[in-house]
Amino acid sequence: MRIGYSFWGFIGPGIVDTPDGGRFWRRTIIEEFLARGHDVVLLQKDRDKLEAGTAFSYQWDDGFPDVDMLFFEWRWPLPGRNTTSCGTPGHTCDLHRQAELLDHYTHTRRTPTVLWDTDRQIPASEPLRALSHVLVCDPGLRPSPPAPVLTTMIPDALIDAADPGRLAGAERPLTLAYVGNQYDRDDAFEAFFAPAAAHVAHRVAGKWTRTTSWPHVNFTGRCAFGEVGGIYQSALATVLLLPERYASTGAISQRLGESVLAGCLPLTPTTLVGAADLTPELLHVEDGEQVLKRLAWLRDIQGSPEHADLIADCLTHLEPLRHSCQIDVLEQYMTTLTGCAAPAKGACP
Repeated sequence: MRIGYSFWGFIGPGIVDTPDGGRFWRRTIIEEFLARGHDVVLLQKDRDKLEAGTAFSYQWDDGFPDVDMLFFEWRWPLPGRNTTSCGTPGHTCDLHRQAELLDHYTHTRRTPTVLWDTDRQIPASEPLRALSHVLVCDPGLRPSPPAPVLTTMIPDALIDAADPGRLAGAERPLTLAYVGNQYDRDDAFEAFFAPAAAHVAHRVAGKWTRTTSWPHVNFTGRCAFGEVGGIYQSALATVLLLPERYASTGAISQRLGESVLAGCLPLTPTTLVGAADLTPELLHVEDGEQVLKRLAWLRDIQGSPEHADLIADCLTHLEPLRHSCQIDVLEQYMTTLTGCAAPAKGACP
């Protein structure tokens, strides 16, 4: 198939001033499609080249090339950014371009279309959900409304290279760390992270603009994409802080993969639906007090075989999120829409 791929973000490290989590999976998606014999054309502007000065040898086209299938990372209105007129200071054209593509391909030509609602922003009433040639995929394990599932993807090579013994033996001067922006996470932060941060060495990296309620927390601002792994490698544990629209459906961001691959254990609020499918029960926490108790226990076992076994268990929980497994799923969705035959692949764990 010739696949048109629309996303707003970067393939490489990009720039510091961006919340773009898709950098964790995009390049491997493209490479996996190409390895399976598909042709891929990227339909938004080449931000890697224009903003970050990084060149990739992929196809970009800001027009309307012939494609057999569309795959979108869904964009949504962000007032003052993509809802303003073109040319307005601060304007980004991702939403306009998405609308153009949907109008030309999905509505007019009825091109088979997969929409990956990575931030869970497509309302249940969205008319696109009713079109027979469109699939709206949800990142949650238990999506509501019911929808085809396409989870966060973790590169196979990174999972294969992770060594639990080496990760357990690493020096970890921080007890607790979080990497990510504030968006809709205040309640989870207040309940799970902030109480423990009053007692242990910690760091919060990301865009947090409303912090007066937590004067004891060490907010260090945004970091470059390439620094994320190092922050997690310096910390014993993190807490999976999720907006309610994620937690209530079992949706998880790239932070799970990033932290586990660095040996930073993901303490998981029990409010996360499907938590048992994502992390070991030993890491589940009900409140900030339990976070603190788990951190003390982890310090006690740091560097031991028990610590290595716990990291290995976390890696096992990542298996269904492998790129190869999720691209199998995505390819099957595309096959269903187009009627094309997909290469046979093994079943996901």
